[in-house]
Amino acid sequence: MIHVLALIETAPGHRDDFLKEFAQVTIPVRQEVGCIEYGAAVDAVTDLPQQQSLGDNFVLIVEKWKSLDHLKAHLVAPHMTDYRVRIKPFVQSVRLQVLDPKV
Repeated sequence: MIHVLALIETAPGHRDDFLKEFAQVTIPVRQEVGCIEYGAAVDAVTDLPQQQSLGDNFVLIVEKWKSLDHLKAHLVAPHMTDYRVRIKPFVQSVRLQVLDPKV
């Protein structure tokens, strides 16, 4: 299994637009072979001093896949190609971390 964290910086004022498109693509993604988890998260309001805020223009995508090959198939799926076109006006940058869980 692999974990994937994608930090998306949205254009100012467009995080909700991005999240609407993301909500639509989650349906086919969660049906993909090898998908264990796929969801979006934004900063929670807490009083924890350790928490570092990502900010109003950020979304963290949390994914789990059975293997790297499953992730690679996901990246070229037709619904993902269409999704990337739809979100392009809302996204300023993407940072991807693919992680190998050890515990």
